Amino acid sequence: MVAARDVEESVVRIAQMARAVGIHLVLATQRPSVDVITGVIKANVPSRMAFAVSSLADSRVILDQAGAERLIGKGDMLLLTASSNVSRRLQSPWVSEDEVRNIVDTWKSQGGRPETGASLELEAVAVGGGSSSSGGGYAGNEDDDDEALRQARDLVIRTQSGSVSMLQRKLRVGFARAGRLMDMLENEGTVGPGEGSKSRKVLITQEEHEAQNG
Repeated sequence: MVAARDVEESVVRIAQMARAVGIHLVLATQRPSVDVITGVIKANVPSRMAFAVSSLADSRVILDQAGAERLIGKGDMLLLTASSNVSRRLQSPWVSEDEVRNIVDTWKSQGGRPETGASLELEAVAVGGGSSSSGGGYAGNEDDDDEALRQARDLVIRTQSGSVSMLQRKLRVGFARAGRLMDMLENEGTVGPGEGSKSRKVLITQEEHEAQNG
């Protein structure tokens, strides 16, 4: 890969921030090796799919598990989503270039700025004249939000690691949900701002947290 480090940083940054503005990032490679699909990129792209590959090692690079080396080709694929540790075997359809162009033209004709979740949340806060009790400006089920935020706060402070991927694994939530919880923790002062692909700095110790909560 030319300028691998710069490309990796750009890909990771887009993957981290795209959810806020409705961008769907699709990465593809014909050479599934660790110098192309790095650990940092994989950590920020939780949903992956693999077509037939030549070896077990290639399957592990893409999916972190075996299976893709046994696929038979012709659209046979494995899909691993952010919400599951088990891949699903699917049959991918053949889509012609004309069909792709028709779909793109349809999307372009719809135009306008998409109503993303982030914009709707901000509008809800503005109309309400304040913010939610969690400090993150998230408009939704307050009881669920408060409980998820409490669990995320306890986990981050206990481990002293402000990692979105850790929240995904431990709380069994999707990437967007984990990212929103991390933003809420930043707003309330539990963690510092994001620094690219690094884990955020935790600003509260376990002792301080216990003292604050009696």
